[in-house]
Amino acid sequence: MNYIRAQGHRGSCKLCVFSGFSLIELLVVIAIIALLLSILMPVLGRTRSAAMRLKCAHNLRQIDLAVNMYINANNDKYPCAQDPVSTEPFYWLWMGRGWRSFVEPYLTTKVGKDNPSVLFCPQDRSVDYESTSYAYSMAFYHSPEQINNMNSPTYTCGNGPFVQSIPQRSSVVARPCGKILIGEWNSNHLRVVEKGWYGYGGWWCWEGSRNYLFADGQVQFLKAEDIRPANDGYPNPNLTTHGIRGIDWPR
Repeated sequence: MNYIRAQGHRGSCKLCVFSGFSLIELLVVIAIIALLLSILMPVLGRTRSAAMRLKCAHNLRQIDLAVNMYINANNDKYPCAQDPVSTEPFYWLWMGRGWRSFVEPYLTTKVGKDNPSVLFCPQDRSVDYESTSYAYSMAFYHSPEQINNMNSPTYTCGNGPFVQSIPQRSSVVARPCGKILIGEWNSNHLRVVEKGWYGYGGWWCWEGSRNYLFADGQVQFLKAEDIRPANDGYPNPNLTTHGIRGIDWPR
């Protein structure tokens, strides 16, 4: 303790006492702060992750509005084009790069390679696919009969050529609340170990969880194991048994 004399009222002299922290007290305070941080950091991390997941779900709701405006302007038909839609580089219509041009006119911002906008999930760790995080089920541009004849990610009938696309109407969807329209390709909100077919996770992987937009407009955050196996044996909305007349969820 440090002592000093101070002049009080009427000339009297008082003894003032000032207390300081000892080394042990300082270490205790530091330990308490460290303990509080160790408790709070995981909570803050989970809160941030939940916020990113909600932002991702909001993206899908914005996409749903754009898809519905497209359908209304195109005689009740979903986006359709002949696959592959590009060969240099190679990609399919169901990939974000393939179908973004169909919804871009109905979004409030211009969407492209340098501005993925709502087509990018803020928690997507991948830099591939021109920052397009969402895939569009090819069951909406192939007939149920065609889908039932496909059983691999090459999307051909046996060893034959690529299957010709056929635009599907929204009125043909048998269970809109059970058929996935668009969903996250990767498990952006939960890391996976399994990489699935061809070394990618995506819809050929039974691990992880993803946000999915259903044909009725609802968005659900589901585990891959909650999705029904498709014709290729994976939780793959591209090859849903019976196509748009089939069901992806509940299992």
